Amino acid sequence: MPGVSTQNSILVIKLGALGDFVQALGPMAAIRQHHPDQEITLLTSALYAPFARASGLVDHVHIDDRPRGFELGKWLGLRRFLRSGGFRRVYDLQTSDRSSWYYRLFFPGPKPEWSGIAAGCSHPHANPRRDFMHTSDRQREQVKMAGIENVPQPDLSWADADLAGFGLPDRFALLVPGGAPHRPAKRWPLEHFRSLSGRLREQGIVPVVLGTVQEKPLAGQILSDGVEGFDLTGRTDLVNLAVLGRRATLAIGNDTGPMHVMAVAGCPSVVLFSDESDPELCAPRGENVRIVAVGDLADLTVGRVISEIYRFDTETN
Repeated sequence: MPGVSTQNSILVIKLGALGDFVQALGPMAAIRQHHPDQEITLLTSALYAPFARASGLVDHVHIDDRPRGFELGKWLGLRRFLRSGGFRRVYDLQTSDRSSWYYRLFFPGPKPEWSGIAAGCSHPHANPRRDFMHTSDRQREQVKMAGIENVPQPDLSWADADLAGFGLPDRFALLVPGGAPHRPAKRWPLEHFRSLSGRLREQGIVPVVLGTVQEKPLAGQILSDGVEGFDLTGRTDLVNLAVLGRRATLAIGNDTGPMHVMAVAGCPSVVLFSDESDPELCAPRGENVRIVAVGDLADLTVGRVISEIYRFDTETN
């Protein structure tokens, strides 16, 4: 094809966020299987690089510094990486305005085959309803349009980490009280998490709070007033999260990235949604996932969440 690169390596673009990255593991595995004899490079954010390397789904990881408009040196460096990589095909699983702009950096050519939504690309995800599809369904359809029929479910069975240093008991529940700081309506009130923690302790289940180091104050408020538990905020990487999810009795949290990890890891998970986001488009998926959606999370009672937890027990007995 005139003007198209004939080189053989593959590039996958997936920059974030965490939930979307976890849901992209299925398409990434399908791309790996579809191109077994070709080297695959992932262009991603620094946060996800160790996780991607540990997965074994790609051969190389390149960090995207996400250059801003005036950072000419970084833009030129990104262009050199793209044009010198020998990429025969690019799977843009980010499909954002930014990642689509990267297609233009191949100007004046040759251009690789490109699966995504960049104008003029060879394998567009040509579904006008794509923005109304769940992330997993959208990515699955995108790679199907690029010739990959079989896309497995995301899998985290490869994750391995030694959790002995945390000193966790046999039965523990993971609590994820954080989320995007600029979207407080996506957070269940901390007093409800604290009350839930006390109820879990009564059942012999120890609460374990997860989050970033910036969310450590949340753990301090939940594990207060005599509620005993473990504060792991700022102490876990993404592989740790996956292994914790496999070991935990259950997980309860807001609509935020770590809950996608828990769901894919197979942890019985209750995920809390407000009107700030639509579970039809972005909810974690897994065999043991319960979605609780209410207009305002302040109105969601601890009793309602406890009832969802009890459903796990009744359905396995």
